Amino acid sequence: MSGHFALDGRLAADTRHVASLPLCELLLMNDARFAWLVLVPRKAGMVEIADLADTEQRTLWSEVNQAAAALRACAPCDKLNLGALGNIVRQLHVHVVARREGDAAWPGPVWGSGAAQAYAPEALAQLIANLRNALA
Repeated sequence: MSGHFALDGRLAADTRHVASLPLCELLLMNDARFAWLVLVPRKAGMVEIADLADTEQRTLWSEVNQAAAALRACAPCDKLNLGALGNIVRQLHVHVVARREGDAAWPGPVWGSGAAQAYAPEALAQLIANLRNALA
């Protein structure tokens, strides 16, 4: 797996940067209907979690847990959904989604559920600040 890491254009268009963790870029999906984080390992050519070395897999899961704790602190939820599908965006990435009973997609998956509703700029800035504080 050679080359330089570059964020997939679809992820770049749909998300906003929250933090750079030791392995992953932590991103917030710009869809105010759901509190939704995406972790993307900064490793070129990665498609599956199994493509990472064992130590990187452990780091990934540690960062998923860290992101999940921060998300739950900022967006209390009834259920936390984790997913690494990659059927549309092949670049390895892990979704962490805070779900509430009765949300726009409940009880189904958030993927492909209606049109995204971008955060208002102030709400986006506040949520990102809150997430960064929760990560610290």
